[in-house]
Amino acid sequence: MDPLVVVLGPTGSGKTDLALGISQIFDGELVGCDSVQVYRHFDLGTAKTPPGGRRGIPHHLVDIADPAENFTAGDYARLARQALAEITARGRLPVVAGGTGFYLRALLEGLFPGPQRDEVLRERLAGREQNRPGFLHRLLRRMDAATASRIHPNDAQKLIRAVEVSMLRRQPMSEQFEAGRDRLTGYRVVKIGLAPPRAELNRRLDGRLERMFAGGLVEEVRSILGRGVPRTARPFESLGYKEALAVVDGRMSVEEAVAAAQQATHQYAKRQMTWFRRETEVHWIKGFGEDPEVRENAEQVLKNALVRKHH
Repeated sequence: MDPLVVVLGPTGSGKTDLALGISQIFDGELVGCDSVQVYRHFDLGTAKTPPGGRRGIPHHLVDIADPAENFTAGDYARLARQALAEITARGRLPVVAGGTGFYLRALLEGLFPGPQRDEVLRERLAGREQNRPGFLHRLLRRMDAATASRIHPNDAQKLIRAVEVSMLRRQPMSEQFEAGRDRLTGYRVVKIGLAPPRAELNRRLDGRLERMFAGGLVEEVRSILGRGVPRTARPFESLGYKEALAVVDGRMSVEEAVAAAQQATHQYAKRQMTWFRRETEVHWIKGFGEDPEVRENAEQVLKNALVRKHH
């Protein structure tokens, strides 16, 4: 079994910093696990490490998708598994780092191969929901109570997909999900989780967002739009970009955008922690990825795990 290191945790916790440190010591290559960093041109708001700050360590799954394309968790899992295989074949250690929990789950546990999208059915379902809000959730509860319990009644996108999958296959999505997943095999996964104190994390996130806006996030959005990327492109729905777009469109002042992005990012970090706490076998370390003590702790965990491999 080849070793695979995963560094997880909330946004702003220093995952990339720790992953780069691990890669330097253990001869690793970094594999991104971030649903917005995969897109080209979206740099400032995703806190992408600029090429000059990558310490000579190869980065994979960053800047690989066109902003207008619909890049899915399935695409991510396929390409990331390919990258893992290539890194391992070179005799190096793959280090996965990022905060998109759904991508990580797709990579490690696999996704079930759902049916192709049916645009006619989707449009019909969306129309019903618009005329009778709550329709989709009620319908899904009748068809697949287990899946309905996990989706917020207002999350139209997820509800439409769940109903679509259940209707096209004539089987509840939750049953299909259990039957069809293809887990990642051939790797011994070592997960390191960063758990910084909440108040300190929020302070850091606030500072980071202020710096992003002061450092040209609104200008970056203007230049992306200038490239012909539509306003409806998926990465514009992400934190920071959504608010910067509102500034460009005159719907918010910069001050309002910063405050809105800060509040939304606090909530996002909290949701990430809730998601990652459900991950199994994580070595949790209190603190930020760049703290020397955290780094030493992580190194020790890895040394123990990697030494076991040689016995």
